[in-house]
Amino acid sequence: MRTVELLCSAGLDAEVRSTWERLAEAGLPSLARNIHPTNRPHLTLAAVDDFPPGVEHRLAELFDAALPVPVTLERVVVLDGSAPLVWLVRPTPALTSLHAAVWDVLAEADGHRPWHAPGQWVPHLSLALRFRNADLRLARAVADGHRPAGEFAAARSYDGTDRTVTPLTRLG
Repeated sequence: MRTVELLCSAGLDAEVRSTWERLAEAGLPSLARNIHPTNRPHLTLAAVDDFPPGVEHRLAELFDAALPVPVTLERVVVLDGSAPLVWLVRPTPALTSLHAAVWDVLAEADGHRPWHAPGQWVPHLSLALRFRNADLRLARAVADGHRPAGEFAAARSYDGTDRTVTPLTRLG
C-alpha cells in the first residue's frame, strides 16, 4: 500500500506531538508510544495498492504548486470503525480542492481505499489508535479544547510494505 500524506508545519507538528505526550502521561493510548522513525503527524489524502508510473512526479508537481495550505484543527473525536482518537481538520476549499486533485492524479491506480474518497473522506490527524469511547472526555480535557492552526507545508508517501517514506515535495 502507498499513501499520499500532507505534513504539518513545524509549529503545528510540535503542538500535535505535545498532545500525544500529554495523552501518554495521562495513561491514555497515544501515538507518542509509536517510536518508528516514520511516525509523525500527517493528514492522509489517499491510499492505493501502488503508484502507476509517473505518479510520484505528478504528485510532486502538484504539491510544489499548492503548498503550503493553511489548516485549523477542530474538535477531538473517536472515529467509527477502527476507533482512532483524532483531531478533526477543518475542510477548507483549498484543502478539499487539493484532495480532489490528488485523486485525479491517482485515477489509474489500483486499490483505492474508499474511506479517503472525495465525499467519504473525514480529514483528521490521528492522536491514538484503538481508543475507547469511555476515555473521550479525559482525552478532550488533555487536548484542553485548544484548536491549533498552522499549515500543511510538505507531502510524502508512506510505503506500507517496507515501512519507508518518499518525499513528494522539496521540503518533504
